[in-house]
Amino acid sequence: MRTNGINHLALVCRDMAETVDFYTQILDMPLVKTVALPDGGQHFFFDCGGGNLLAFFWWENGPAAAPGIASVEDFPAKPMSAIGSMNHVAFTVDEDELEANLQRLKDKGVPVLPVVVNHDDSELGASRKMHPGVFVRSVYFTDPNGIMLEFAAFTRKLTAEDVRHQPAHAAQLQSV
Repeated sequence: MRTNGINHLALVCRDMAETVDFYTQILDMPLVKTVALPDGGQHFFFDCGGGNLLAFFWWENGPAAAPGIASVEDFPAKPMSAIGSMNHVAFTVDEDELEANLQRLKDKGVPVLPVVVNHDDSELGASRKMHPGVFVRSVYFTDPNGIMLEFAAFTRKLTAEDVRHQPAHAAQLQSV
C-alpha cells in the first residue's frame, strides 16, 4: 500500500463564516470547495499549500468544544488531549518567514505563544537558543474555534538517527 500524502484533514468549527474569515483573511488560505450537507451542515475546504487541504465541518446543533478532552486545553501548560482526538495542526513554513508570520499573527490579534520554540532532543525537548541539535522551529497559536495550530519550519533534514526511541505500550506507561 502506498499513499501520496494527506488529501485533507477534516476538523469541526463552531461558526463557518468566522472560520472562513480566519483562514482566508489571516492565514491567506484560499477557500477552494464548499459543500452543503443534506442535514443542513456545511463542509468547506481550504488550500493550505503543497497540494494539501484543510477542511471544516459545521452543524448548527454540533456539540460544544471539549478542551482537555478533544483538543488541547492550554499549551504548553496542559498539552494533553484524549485518545482519538486531534491535538494540533502544523503547517510547514520556510524558516526565514517564521518571525514575520509570528508578527503578522500578533498584528491581527491572534492569540499566540509569544516565542518561537526551538525543538531539539534535550530533556525538555526545546532550547531557548538555536544550536545544531534544533530540528524544527515553531510558532503556536489558536484559531477562533480554539484549535491549536502551529507554523513549523524544519532547520535540517531528518535522518535515520532521528528515530531513537522504542514505541511504548499502554501497560508500560501505566506502571511508571
